[in-house]
Amino acid sequence: MRKISLLLLVCLSTMYAFGQTEASTAANPPIIGITWARGVAPDLSLAPARRSPNMTYHGGKIMTTAKISAIFWGTSWGTYTGDKMSGMDSYYAGWNSSNYAKTNTEYTGSNGTVGATSTYSGHFIDTSAASGGANTSVILAEVCKQVTAGHIVPDPSGNGYYPVYTDKPRGSAGYCAWHSAGSCGGVPVQFAFFWKLDGDAGCDPQDTTTGHSQGLAAIANVSGHELSEALTDPANPGAWYDSSGNENGDKCAWTFNIPSVTFSNGSNWKIQGEWSNAAYNAGTGYANSSGQKGCIDGH
Repeated sequence: MRKISLLLLVCLSTMYAFGQTEASTAANPPIIGITWARGVAPDLSLAPARRSPNMTYHGGKIMTTAKISAIFWGTSWGTYTGDKMSGMDSYYAGWNSSNYAKTNTEYTGSNGTVGATSTYSGHFIDTSAASGGANTSVILAEVCKQVTAGHIVPDPSGNGYYPVYTDKPRGSAGYCAWHSAGSCGGVPVQFAFFWKLDGDAGCDPQDTTTGHSQGLAAIANVSGHELSEALTDPANPGAWYDSSGNENGDKCAWTFNIPSVTFSNGSNWKIQGEWSNAAYNAGTGYANSSGQKGCIDGH
């Protein structure tokens, strides 16, 4: 959901226990979009009956491509032997020119059109103790730390996207992930935060076909949500979202059209669809949780 300030999260914490929050500043930007856990997301059907469910353009930039580097942050990543790091490497490599990436390409901004191409530079491991949650400044600082270390060279055009996967469980927080935007050394960056979702029923896509571990399947699904939203609505003043502030990932969250979607490198993922105005208008999309037929997954 668009433009969630940390002050708002103070209020939401009384219901969803989001943890530490603080007022937004240039170094502590607002959360632009959240992947809410199952059962926490707002009811999309509550919009006025005469209001279109489609997203509208709000004058800002989009990401014309994605230049991606992943960060795995936390003490446990140093000895980790599971499939999450190798799996997400395959995921982001396969995003490039995939039909799933093409679900975002109908949207344009002041700087051009969302593209399906992307580049993936691999992942970096930081075994210091991770933090996160609602505190965007901490996640931005982690990204900038990797820039200072020379692991990331941010893209001056603002197409750099840096997902940060922590080893901190979600606990009672009401969300699985979020994306935001900031800058490192004056260069704009897009970044995202992810909890450790192993054994987390509220953020589990219930993948029974791809052979991925449950923890990998969970972060992969919400990673599609966040990257799609970063591409189509990356930063202020905003690009594409609906009259209630819902971005394309929000509008199709926790709805799946087929058991798995194949990416361009042949990897398979159980992944939510993304909202398409064109598909809704043509009646060719599948239904979201409110029965609005505007979701597509590029399968």
